[in-house]
Amino acid sequence: MALTTEPGQAAAAAEPTLVHGQDTLPRLFRHVVRERGDRVAMREKDLGIWRGISWREYGEQAKRVGLGLVALGLRPRDVVSIVADNSPEWLYTDLGVMSVAGIPNGIYTTDSARQVEYIVNDSGTRFFFAENEEQLDKILEVRDRCPGLVKIFVYDMEGLHAFRDEQVMPFAALLELGARYDRDHPGAFDRMVDIAQPDDLAILVYTSGTTGPPKGAMLTHRNILFQLAYADFITPLREGDQQLSFLPLCHVAERTFTVFNPLYTGSTVNFAESIDTVPENIREVAPALFFAVPRIWEKFYSGVALRMRDATWLGRFAYEQAFRIGRRIAEARIAGRPPSAWERLAFRVADFLVLDNVKRSIGLHRARGAATGAAPIAPDLIRWYLALGINMVEVYGQTENTGLATAMPPDRIKLGSVGVARPGTEVRVSPEGEILLKGPHVFKGYYGKPEKTAETVVDGWLHTGDVGTIDAEGFVRITDRMKDIIITAGGKNVTPSEIENQLKFSP
Repeated sequence: MALTTEPGQAAAAAEPTLVHGQDTLPRLFRHVVRERGDRVAMREKDLGIWRGISWREYGEQAKRVGLGLVALGLRPRDVVSIVADNSPEWLYTDLGVMSVAGIPNGIYTTDSARQVEYIVNDSGTRFFFAENEEQLDKILEVRDRCPGLVKIFVYDMEGLHAFRDEQVMPFAALLELGARYDRDHPGAFDRMVDIAQPDDLAILVYTSGTTGPPKGAMLTHRNILFQLAYADFITPLREGDQQLSFLPLCHVAERTFTVFNPLYTGSTVNFAESIDTVPENIREVAPALFFAVPRIWEKFYSGVALRMRDATWLGRFAYEQAFRIGRRIAEARIAGRPPSAWERLAFRVADFLVLDNVKRSIGLHRARGAATGAAPIAPDLIRWYLALGINMVEVYGQTENTGLATAMPPDRIKLGSVGVARPGTEVRVSPEGEILLKGPHVFKGYYGKPEKTAETVVDGWLHTGDVGTIDAEGFVRITDRMKDIIITAGGKNVTPSEIENQLKFSP
């Protein structure tokens, strides 16, 4: 069974998608920097105070990174790897490298030195950015076995001021080199921005490697801009809307939300101080849109449940009554019927007296939309957030289709499914039960692995490795990974994720 939500769109997408009139990420970045100037692009916390960084400063720093690398010998299509937690420097490097026709690639900060060595060599990385001394130590340990590596840069030199190494350069020194190159070669940056074409490789994203060594998924400018054109499927973001960045930027979902979507929407990215401060930071930022993996949503729910367990009897009673009203609204929405006037009035009262305080306690009182993805989530957990008054949708996709394939329509909720195909996306189920995808977001292939690419994309269809079904209304249900299916002695197929989701939601 094949489904296309808007007939003809997949064919029409043969033409490059334009975002703000631009057909590549470097040209889009240059355009929005000029348009937005001194408006705030991102914020980070410094000595307890949120400090704003303008689009103009963002563009200037990215230019200096890119031109500094060119001065050191970066060539078009050279791979540049970044191993760092989310920060403005990550974004300066990402867009700076792309703007001079290089290929940025993120590496998880939790990866071992051996894993870093594998990715550096597999990708042919020539330039390497390390966040601090800890990440620098990993690459120094293996650099003798990385013959293609030219230069290493360090964002945070704390503890390294006396350190000297010909191959290692502080990030600040790279910025100075880039500024000097810009003065000596006026107009060079704009010429480099225009090198990339829509079907060129834009970024590498390494898969987790659960079924073997990690593979570098090649995503093009066309892939990413196609997704940006439909970025407002949860809620349209506006300039000045706040976002919180805390999930790893080497994951395609966080890269999309933190780096690419703000180019389209103009929203402001706020960087969490650390993974430990995310609960505090989300309350401070109060994002308009929040994306998280199921584990984060489970922790928010558990935190509220524990607080209610320790609350006074009056507090517990008020919470239970307010949630009873919220559940009625949620069930009406799931059933596709408008709530009655009495239900709407009761919910406004419950929200004012109780539910808004619960949302404030987790920092989602201003959220116009929320999304969960990257792993299965218990349907009861989504029902709980809907009862709270948070517009949560489940989305589905993977690195190989640039992050998004299906999403729950806000006006047609079917819990237990991951929604319907996004515009321009075709979804079907193979005879073996595997979910297959087709559309302009399907990746270019695995870097340096044509045989793996040929196994994954057959006749334009991406073989996801996920088992699922599509019902008569087009709703997709993912039951498990093909490799995780358990076949009992009696020949029955058992999908562990259904059992696991029930266990996760149980107190």
